[in-house]
Amino acid sequence: MALIDSFKGLLAKPKEFFRAKMLNGYAPVFSQFGNNIYASDVVQNCIDIIATEISKLQPRHIRTDSNGMQIVQRGNLNRLFKFGPNDLMTTRDFLEKIIWLLYLNFNVFIYPIYTSTVGENGIESRTYTGMYPLNPYQVDFLQDPTGTLYVKLFFQSGESFTLPYSEVIHIRKKFSMNDIMGGGMNGQPDNEALLKVLRINDTVLQGLEKGIKTSMSIRGIMKIATMLDDDAQRKERERFEKLVSSGDSGILPIDLKGDFTPIAIDPRMVDKDTMTFLKTSVQEWYGVSLAMLSRDYKDEQYQAFYESTLEPILIGLSQAFSKTLFSPRELDVGNEIVFYQRDMMYLSTTAKLSLIKTAGEQGLLSDDQKLALLGYPPIPGGNRITQSLNYVDRSIINIYQLNNAKTGKAVKEDGEE
Repeated sequence: MALIDSFKGLLAKPKEFFRAKMLNGYAPVFSQFGNNIYASDVVQNCIDIIATEISKLQPRHIRTDSNGMQIVQRGNLNRLFKFGPNDLMTTRDFLEKIIWLLYLNFNVFIYPIYTSTVGENGIESRTYTGMYPLNPYQVDFLQDPTGTLYVKLFFQSGESFTLPYSEVIHIRKKFSMNDIMGGGMNGQPDNEALLKVLRINDTVLQGLEKGIKTSMSIRGIMKIATMLDDDAQRKERERFEKLVSSGDSGILPIDLKGDFTPIAIDPRMVDKDTMTFLKTSVQEWYGVSLAMLSRDYKDEQYQAFYESTLEPILIGLSQAFSKTLFSPRELDVGNEIVFYQRDMMYLSTTAKLSLIKTAGEQGLLSDDQKLALLGYPPIPGGNRITQSLNYVDRSIINIYQLNNAKTGKAVKEDGEE
């Protein structure tokens, strides 16, 4: 594959490696990772909601100048982000894959492929040609004699690659006990608390299934008053079942040999509050409300979901991408990767009109941007920006009021009789 060839071209040169030393005393060798929680439909639905929303983001390479103005840069990074970061994925696929791997493993590694050139001034320049989310089954952290940290990735194909850790985008979830990896002490997903709830939920569902099957299958006992061998009993039972299936009137004619005793089975179902509690516990674990799961949310509910669940992921993505893709010098002059929300399309029509009114009066939106919020295409001359005259620059507000006061006084004097 082209991806494997790209890895082989940028492997670390053979040198002496040893295990990186951890402050907590653990050997930094991590295997990926159980996926038993994904048998739950609630878990999959919660992660799917998060992954779907993140996949709508628009990553951009920007630079903030000395005046605080953000300028979208022209270059290979934004070309990759616009349609597809690699040959196998669109940008939407790329972002969705990252989130699923993050929630599956509590860690996700993204490898940016690049070519490097050094100018006459001795400064390295990188041209990025692709980015790939990786799913290794084992990760080793190594050091060379100079203390430089490397990451050795093992894949199911049998391939393994050793790369400088500084050149791999590493995004973590629940980064707490381990010094390098997200998750628990061993760098694996810490899902034990969630698994307890899922086990109870599974037991309840199995009980419901068995209760329903039992109530639908055994209706009574057919007592045969005569001594019959096995074949005769089977024929008698088949004759009785035939009567049951053909009894349109609900009355079964039975001869003197047979006696049918009905069994009243009343399976006790789990109450609604218990089922709601189990489901809500899973939703709270992932920060996804019932309104989001049912896709029937209001603006305020989405805003709460964004601020509590999505925004931390956006910040983490931006910082991890920027830290790896840019040199310290490039970061110092304002380069960064920002993941923008997609045109606020989740807002209701009323909220969009309110946003257009407020932002439009401040001169923050062009005509085309206002049309885009309402779902309309751009128009000729749509880059025009208008602003209300009801606002004044704060630095000249005193002069503005004094001039108005003088003008009012002059008008009054002229109008006196």
